[in-house]
Amino acid sequence: MSKSGVDTEKLWHFVPTVKINDKVSLNSIIGEVKETELITNKIMNRFDVEAEVIEIAQEGEYKVTDTIAKIKTEDGEILELNMLTKWAARKQRPYKTRMPIYEPLITGQRVIDSIFPVAKGGTVMIPGGFGTGKTVTQHQLAKWSDADIIVYIGCGERGNEMTDVLEDFPKLQDPKTGRPLMDRTVLIANTSNMPVAAREASIYTGVTIAEYYRDMGYDVAIMADSTSRWAEALREISGRLEEMPAEEGFPSYLPSRLSEFYGRAGRVQNLNGTYGSITIIGAVSPQGSDFSEPVTQNTKRFVHVFWGLDRDLAYSRHYPAIDWNISYSEYVDNLSSWYEENVDSDFLETRGKIVSILEKENELQEIARVVGQDVLSDDKKLVLEVAKAIRIGFLQQSAFNDIDTYVPIEKQYKMLQTIILLYERALKLINKGIPISQIKKTGLLDEYKDLKNNVANDEIKKIDDFDLKIKNTLKRLEDEYQDHIENN
Repeated sequence: MSKSGVDTEKLWHFVPTVKINDKVSLNSIIGEVKETELITNKIMNRFDVEAEVIEIAQEGEYKVTDTIAKIKTEDGEILELNMLTKWAARKQRPYKTRMPIYEPLITGQRVIDSIFPVAKGGTVMIPGGFGTGKTVTQHQLAKWSDADIIVYIGCGERGNEMTDVLEDFPKLQDPKTGRPLMDRTVLIANTSNMPVAAREASIYTGVTIAEYYRDMGYDVAIMADSTSRWAEALREISGRLEEMPAEEGFPSYLPSRLSEFYGRAGRVQNLNGTYGSITIIGAVSPQGSDFSEPVTQNTKRFVHVFWGLDRDLAYSRHYPAIDWNISYSEYVDNLSSWYEENVDSDFLETRGKIVSILEKENELQEIARVVGQDVLSDDKKLVLEVAKAIRIGFLQQSAFNDIDTYVPIEKQYKMLQTIILLYERALKLINKGIPISQIKKTGLLDEYKDLKNNVANDEIKKIDDFDLKIKNTLKRLEDEYQDHIENN
């Protein structure tokens, strides 16, 4: 075992992908090795030269230090290649072109995919105090997101949390293949009792590994838990170097370091012609849930998605505890074409209606706290009831329920359509004079809240049946009310 942590005695099955006389340059793929059942490691030329292949190993078993190719540069220099790659962690790996972002990272979490989506190649921050569910949220994303590879960085977290990750991940199955989740996961464990210099370096180690796989053409998602502990290590190192402190003792270069880290996300065309992406999802642990502290505020400047976790939601067992009133995603417009082509042309319009209802609920709750809910008109009471159904039936999601833990985007859209149908049909009845109390008595709102647990992912047609029930029930209520008016 070498000091690098790579087993130099293990044999790997190498399959060449180039021939003698082929031209190669930096990061050109010269062969492949099956790293796990899910991941094929592309062996790349690590020399930044234009060269010609003069020798290439035949398919077979080799150690990482064995020479598997020889290349000849234009100057006549002969270079030997093996399967071992080394790279300075703080140095960004090169690429050909940064590409536009257009495809969402599908996570199976409704509040994320439908309301606050993140794009492949995007940047996210998850700020939240102790116990708000940052780690559980990242675990869900690691398990269910459609990235090819997950890089999980446990930076400065408690030892027992990292122990749980190290013990649990090998037991988890990749839902798409049935293989162990560890077959496509890289774990970087750096607990709070480890040296601060190692903690500060762990973030860069993670993003460099992600770039290495991105260069092979993979979509990689980084879970950094948490960048606050990394920033604290940066502050401690800065203090020991007797550098001039800035706000709350953090070094003045904290913003630039955060910018450099999140700037390494993106979707690119690689030097070898493949396309890959890195999505960075960083947890932030502000003291006392104070989102005005320097790490949260500076991170907010460099990310495009903000999933703010709320302590009150977490304590009321609403998970994920993402506060829809303060969270946002700047990728919605970028992803509009994808949603239109892969889900429905009305997806974003439907999403907009949901967001509008939640915003109206926030305004109405402010009024209700002052004058009381009873003085509100029935149409405003309907907004509150429907918003409650959205919160419980759609935004709230259980990681421990076999049906609810992952929801495909098609089912999410159907659920959004259903609650909008219920709202718009009920609003028409209220405008005709039917009281909100009669609509509530139908039980449709309560039935919607249970839809997420009662309709399996392969039984989406049941939602169509519920839509028909909404139409028939409300039509019957309207007819009964009309008969009552005529008879009196």
